[in-house]
Amino acid sequence: MKWRGEDMLFFVLILILALFNAALSDRLLNDPDYYRLDSYTWESDEFRNMQLGELLAGEAVLDPEMAAALMAEHDFDLTDLSSLKFSSAPVLARKPEAFRKLTAAYETVMGDLKYFPIPKSGGDGAPDISYENGWMDTRTYGGERGHEGCDIMAKGGGRGYFPVISMTDGTVEKIGWLEQGGWRIGIRAPGGLYLYYAHLYSYAKDWKEGDTVTAGTLLGYMGDSGYSAIPGTTGNFDVHLHVGMYLQTDHYEELSINPYWLLKYLEKYRLRYDLRQ
Repeated sequence: MKWRGEDMLFFVLILILALFNAALSDRLLNDPDYYRLDSYTWESDEFRNMQLGELLAGEAVLDPEMAAALMAEHDFDLTDLSSLKFSSAPVLARKPEAFRKLTAAYETVMGDLKYFPIPKSGGDGAPDISYENGWMDTRTYGGERGHEGCDIMAKGGGRGYFPVISMTDGTVEKIGWLEQGGWRIGIRAPGGLYLYYAHLYSYAKDWKEGDTVTAGTLLGYMGDSGYSAIPGTTGNFDVHLHVGMYLQTDHYEELSINPYWLLKYLEKYRLRYDLRQ
């Protein structure tokens, strides 16, 4: 067979492109900074931001390995992701221990979540809630600091209207008044995630540390308590539920993570609550 000049040129260009891609892949896989992973990536700001994006948050079940692989590949921000196709092989080949630790961290965060913390109540036109990604927004009470959580705001209904339920199974670890958090309850999920529900109007029962709860258990009612050393103080801000999520890591007793996209994921598992009960 005779090769025409243009055929030979096309073949050479394809060969050059293939060799370039192979060299690039080899360089990336052998670059110590590729994937930017080490044993403490789960303590980084990038991990803590939990930028799952609409596609991953829309999944019926969150897959920790998928989350770890996609996050490693896309610099820990999936908000503009167009596909959930992923492969763990490249990062496992280069950084197996770091990737397994990162996957375990996502399992701790995602593995026990079952329900959105505020059920739907009432029919059409009934008061509802809203929330935004206010992670690390500035707060000034008690000194300037970053906001370690997500505020679910009441759109009508007032203090005591909206029920607050447990997002997970778990054990009551903290209960009672905090100056910043007001009436709060803290629950440790089986996998280790600590969930903090703050500014309650009241509790559903006389909770004690060590009490066990199941996902969906009524914990109390949304309010506006807090920002005072005096227990029972209300009215210093709008009615809302502050949701905090914390991990115990190798270097931190409590390391906060951003709940926003995790709450977006849980919206599809929002229960209904009959206010007549």
